Amino acid sequence: MARRERVMRMSVEQPLWRALSGYRVLTVLYAIGLFATTYDEFVRPWVAVAYFAFLFVWTLATLPRVAGAVHCTKRFLAADLTVALVGILLTRVADASSRIESGGPTLPSIWTAGAVLAFAIKGGWRWAAFASTLVAAANLVERGAPTRDTVHNVILVWVASIAIGYVVEVARASERTLARALEIEAATRERERLARDIHDGVLQVLAMVQRRGSALGGEAAELGRLAGEQEVALRSLVSGGLVPVSRVSEDAALGALVRAVDEPDDEDPAEAVDLRALVAPYATARVTLSEPGAPVPLAPAAARELAAAVGAALDNVRRHVGADARAWILVEDEPDAVIVTVRDDGPGIPEGRLAQAEGEGRLGVALSIRGRLRELGGTAELISVPGQGTEVELKVPKDARGKAKAR
Repeated sequence: MARRERVMRMSVEQPLWRALSGYRVLTVLYAIGLFATTYDEFVRPWVAVAYFAFLFVWTLATLPRVAGAVHCTKRFLAADLTVALVGILLTRVADASSRIESGGPTLPSIWTAGAVLAFAIKGGWRWAAFASTLVAAANLVERGAPTRDTVHNVILVWVASIAIGYVVEVARASERTLARALEIEAATRERERLARDIHDGVLQVLAMVQRRGSALGGEAAELGRLAGEQEVALRSLVSGGLVPVSRVSEDAALGALVRAVDEPDDEDPAEAVDLRALVAPYATARVTLSEPGAPVPLAPAAARELAAAVGAALDNVRRHVGADARAWILVEDEPDAVIVTVRDDGPGIPEGRLAQAEGEGRLGVALSIRGRLRELGGTAELISVPGQGTEVELKVPKDARGKAKAR
């Protein structure tokens, strides 16, 4: 089945840009309305009218600039802050000195905070500190002397902008960390799938060639030896491959991009298949199958993975107990799960043997059985008593949709 690259985009920053766009529009309307209610008190109202006309046009024209980080360049930020600073300084020209001294608002009023916040979202707390310091200086020049209200407003803008800038930096770092974690998870899933496929096919063939070659002797023995060396090398590669490699991670304007391999799902999960049909081929003269009389429905991908896990368990029986070993398969259809139990009459597994085998790169139980069930949201329990055989219980929830397909 052809696979495609799936790109997931995450962004905790983009909502801030949308909020900033709305803030700029609302505050410019607020500043104009505030001026309109006190028009008669201005000594040079035409200066304020000219400034507000420019500010209104500037705010609407630059909305695309504050829609995202990619268009909000340093040059635009400098021009935007200049508009705010000029408006603050023009207040002394347009307004009456008595109103200024009594704590009247500047021409841009709270619109100025939008220009500072753009610095904070774009560049973090350092850029915010720079912009808010310039605004503070302009306010002090406009007032002529530091007053209680002026100092209060300056500190409020300074602290708020720096705090928002710091939060943005932390959010970006968290976003990149999450993107990296998702990539690692996707890479791990893909490598585990490949490792299962290799174990189910290539490794078992190499092991069989080694055994048969050693038994035949002569040139076949040399071929068996080479097959054994390749088996060891391939097991080491598979075992080491479980450590995921680095994938491309981008910090784009709209957020971090996570690239993962995805397989298109050509099957309808609602069209369940009967698990009995997939398990039935495993029944032989040495393998007894017990199943319900009614169909055991499961999603197609989940049913295939569960049947493959049963096959892997039987392969382990043949390999470690012998070709003449007896095995039993029991299929149970519970209300919320399907349980398949594979039991043999072998000598059992010594304590610590599974961990040792996994360390040697023999990952039959770790990947072909437990790995498959884990990706389906199920469990694989192995019970072994020396001298009494081994029992593997495979449990898959009824709502499993074949999570192993999404990589």
